Order: sequence, then structure tokens, then C-alpha cells
Amino acid sequence: MTTQITKGIKISVTTSFEGTFFKNYKTHYAFGYTITIENQSKDSVQLTSRHWKIYDSLNELEILDGEGVIGKKPVIKPGESHTYSSGCLLTSTIGAMKGHYNMVNFENNEKFRVYIPTFKFSTPFTLN
Repeated sequence: MTTQITKGIKISVTTSFEGTFFKNYKTHYAFGYTITIENQSKDSVQLTSRHWKIYDSLNELEILDGEGVIGKKPVIKPGESHTYSSGCLLTSTIGAMKGHYNMVNFENNEKFRVYIPTFKFSTPFTLN
């Protein structure tokens, strides 16, 4: 598990290899990840958007921006958490992701970033 805390918001990430399949005449490797966003601060916050950098050892860096996470913009009260699962496709057996969430503090309307630590993907059959 990979973790990081920014302004009292703890991000924890676990990853999994989901398998291989063919798409557009190429082998692709499917990876899953589960992220828990835990509010350890004293204020309620809302996740409004996300920014991802996806590294694939055989491709150029891919940058993705979007609203919320998996169609939601969760409000997380102090002491509570929000967990979701998603995934990504790589053309290689090794890769990584990192990024940040854009958040709003409901107590003072401050907008801030919560950083998502770099988490790695590798297939079980990849030699290190």
C-alpha cells in the first residue's frame, strides 16, 4: 500500500494486475487500483476534480483531467473516508500513475490540492 497525507487528507492506494487482452491488434495489460481518501482534518471537504499522469514504459506520458472520481464528487466529513476502484490499460508490463485531487474546504471555501503518491504497476511475471 502506498500512502501520502496533504493538509490532513490521507490518500492510500493498492494496485492489482487484472490480466491481458488484445485490442487493436496489440496486447494490453489491465491494472486495477483502489484509493481510499480519508479526512483526518477538522473540516468537511469535497473532491471536485482529478489530474492524472500515467506512465507506460512503452509509451509517452499520458495526462488525464476530469470531474470528480467515477462520476462522483464526494463530500468527506472529518473522520470519514471515501473509497473507490478504477483501472488503466498499459501496452507494457510496467507503469505507474500519480496526480492530485482538487478539493474545497467547506469551512473557509479554500480550494487546495491533495497529492496522490506515485503508485506502480507490474505484472506478476515481470522480472525485477
